[in-house]
Amino acid sequence: MYVALLRGINVGGKHKLPMKDLVAIFQAAGCESVRNYIQSGNIVFSADAALAGQIPDVVGAAVEERFGFRPPMLVRSAAELEALVRDNPFVAEGADENSLHVVFLADPPDPDRVAALDPDRSPPDRFAVVGSSIYLHCPNGLAKSKITNAWLDSRLRTMSTGRNWRTVNTLLEMAR
Repeated sequence: MYVALLRGINVGGKHKLPMKDLVAIFQAAGCESVRNYIQSGNIVFSADAALAGQIPDVVGAAVEERFGFRPPMLVRSAAELEALVRDNPFVAEGADENSLHVVFLADPPDPDRVAALDPDRSPPDRFAVVGSSIYLHCPNGLAKSKITNAWLDSRLRTMSTGRNWRTVNTLLEMAR
């Protein structure tokens, strides 16, 4: 099982993409057991590894053809999500799970760029970069944080999309 994470759809009235249409596009691409979670671009599906690796291009092209925009998209396997949930350093510290988020990165970031990230950009917020993900602990809420996708994308030179901890856990359960 895999999870596709689309960025920037059905948010703020832009890039409308009905989930039933998105599910149908995944099915037409050859995916099976396709299900969505909430309206912001979370799709759980079954496919072989080769197809799963092509999904951002295949589905992205189909969405662009039908809806006129190409949403950035990342795919993670159920095993990758399992490790991500298991290894959250802020859960291990006992942080309130309502203050936790994960930012998924399109590419593993360059270690020098990670080292150059300012840990004091948005106190009391904290982050931990692990592989192609960033764990966030934002005690005052993500909306008040200066650790944004735009900041991370520009500093790490990759594309990112974030999900709250509850969504990450729900997607893992759906992918199991």
